[in-house]
Amino acid sequence: MSFTVYPAIDVRAGRVVRLRQGDYAEETRYADDPLALAQRYADAGARWLHLVDLDAAKAGGYTLQPLLQSICQTTGLQVQTGGGVRCREDVQQLLSAGAQRVVVGSLAVREPALVLDWLSAFGGDALTIALDTRQDDSGEWRLPVHGWTQTANDMLDTLAARYAESGLRHLLCTDIARDGMLSGPNIALYQRLRAAHPALAIQASGGARNTQDVMATRAAGCAGIVLGKALLVGNLQLPEALAC
Repeated sequence: MSFTVYPAIDVRAGRVVRLRQGDYAEETRYADDPLALAQRYADAGARWLHLVDLDAAKAGGYTLQPLLQSICQTTGLQVQTGGGVRCREDVQQLLSAGAQRVVVGSLAVREPALVLDWLSAFGGDALTIALDTRQDDSGEWRLPVHGWTQTANDMLDTLAARYAESGLRHLLCTDIARDGMLSGPNIALYQRLRAAHPALAIQASGGARNTQDVMATRAAGCAGIVLGKALLVGNLQLPEALAC
């Protein structure tokens, strides 16, 4: 099975940032120029980029279309991108702007019937469904929405199965407790998902620190890993991750 490393660029107010466990009050700023960072990742050998519009994720209305077009036209990277995707027209616009895949998160949890229609319209390879999850006190994997402040009724496995049965190919799963914490990915979670939903190409997200973590997610059956903070702080060099 092929394995893809997705360097991540999260953009807020035009700058590259990272949030701690998705908290907008816990922001760390990095490079000023997202396009220059994307080019550096491409020069290091990346084939894909994970691009997130944090402003839109909070307020709706994707704002990075000019940046997306520039990245696609100048770096040669294939891009999966999301943030603020609310309607079918949003999906079409991002695909037309050059995105290889459109990432749909909160709406995929809140209104799965709507997103399943998009899946039917655009095909299983055009969307990446992002299910951010948190384990509750009873051990159930729940799906917080609205900036991770509210919890949806559906459980992770229930919703993942519904999308898999409808032709979804790409599922990005973040363990919220590990996001931005450099505490290691939740390998047990990904092994569980992979066993329950073998048709899904699962992207690990949250906690990766080093090449050992990258290799562990691959060994767990993941199809890829999204790398954010570890690359930005220098704990992990992209060529080393790609070599895994």
